Amino acid sequence: MTEFNPAPESDAAQRRWQEGTDTFGRVYDVSLGVTSPTAYTEIAELADCSPNAAKKHLERLTEMGIVRADRDSRPAQYERNDGYLEWQEASQIADELSIDEIIDRVAALEKQLTEYEEQFGTTDPTAVSIVEHDDHEMVHEQMTAVSEWQGIIREIRLYELARQLSQNDGHLIPA
Repeated sequence: MTEFNPAPESDAAQRRWQEGTDTFGRVYDVSLGVTSPTAYTEIAELADCSPNAAKKHLERLTEMGIVRADRDSRPAQYERNDGYLEWQEASQIADELSIDEIIDRVAALEKQLTEYEEQFGTTDPTAVSIVEHDDHEMVHEQMTAVSEWQGIIREIRLYELARQLSQNDGHLIPA
């Protein structure tokens, strides 16, 4: 009879990165997952590298606009730049769709947006009180609807950005 041992083998715990992923790639991957200011020493630990290597690569990522830095804190802290990720997503939409397809998608999203605004009697999803119902099922439905509504607002913003990129040959501002 074998004993149950939930602890992972030590080799498996150390192999969280694919073979061949270099230090910059590991720091990049970790930094994209950092949503609040995080010390470079902690990022180094997650990226399986030295603190000095992590700081060097985080500075490069900051210069590229992928990461934001708070160098006044001790130790310096970094977090991903959500604006960069949105631009990257909009750029991908602009590459994959024509301007007409983007405009059609925005029109469909705006129709859904209008339906939510009429349903809740406001243009601001944060103004909706979802806990004023006694019925658990109704609260769940309201939470789902508000979440979808917020997702539509985000998508409209992304597709509008994609339209601007497409119409200006990959630039946000006309040349």
